[in-house]
Amino acid sequence: MSTFGRAIRPYVDAELRAADEAEAQGQAGAAFAHLERAHMLGQASTVQHVRVHWRMLPWGLRQRDVRECAGQLLRIGGAATKTAFGLVPTGNTGGSNVSPLARMPVPPDLERRIREALSSDG
Repeated sequence: MSTFGRAIRPYVDAELRAADEAEAQGQAGAAFAHLERAHMLGQASTVQHVRVHWRMLPWGLRQRDVRECAGQLLRIGGAATKTAFGLVPTGNTGGSNVSPLARMPVPPDLERRIREALSSDG
């Protein structure tokens, strides 16, 4: 795993835990919002990028959302094969409700964490 991937992982992990907690409380929408935040954080690391899409897939299954599941299967393949080449649109939230090519604004708190992790990448 890259230095960036190791540096960003604790923040991705925190968002994934928040997603689990929200879903356990019956807040599926809030859970997905945390998965989207995890996606924005980790999308520059192949491992973290694939990992987040892998977590979005069972969320879609639990919601019985066929479109989300199909979108995540495509995105898992894209994340696995394109991330290392930098072919990821900054800020994309990763859900099937947005184009996988759309650039989106990154919230300031996440932008700060990404910058910190990138600076540790040497």
